[in-house]
This record gives sequence, structure tokens and C-alpha cells, in this order.
Amino acid sequence: MADGYVVAAKPSARRVSAAVGAWIVESGQQRRFDSKAVARVWAEDASPDGRTLWVQDAHPRDDSGADGYLLARPSSLRGNEEELPGEQIGFAELQRR
Repeated sequence: MADGYVVAAKPSARRVSAAVGAWIVESGQQRRFDSKAVARVWAEDASPDGRTLWVQDAHPRDDSGADGYLLARPSSLRGNEEELPGEQIGFAELQRR
């Protein structure tokens, strides 16, 4: 098994970051980093203003060859939810809305 941490860029990351697009053009969808920590720093540095890129471990049964995936939030908009982040309501209450 090779050393390092292999990250595959997901479409959400490609759509929001020019740095991710450049990486894919140069070397394909997967990239090997020295460690997951290094991959996380790269993701933070590649995050454009108002967006968040992050690295998530691949599922243990994932056979893609990636150790993790580079993902992005689908929207930079916040405050468009009725509840603030972290607050929860019951399913029955949600159905009444």
C-alpha cells in the first residue's frame, strides 16, 4: 500500500473552486497528499470566499482507490433556513408547516 492520502474531487468542489479545476486539468480527479492533515490544509487554502471545501473519508467499502473526497457546500447562502444551524424540530411539526 502506498504512503499518503488519496483525495478525489467531487463535482461540488470543482464547481466552486478554480484551484480544484486547475488540479483536475493538470493531474486528473485524484491527488495524493502526504497525509489527511495536509489534504485538509490544501482544501482550506483552495476554498474561495464564502465557500467551504473539506475532506471527508471514503466509506470503508468504497473501491474507487480514494481515501477521501474533496467536497463543497452546494450554496454559500446562509440564513435561508427557518431554523438556525443546530436547532431541531420534530417531524410532525415540520409536516404542519
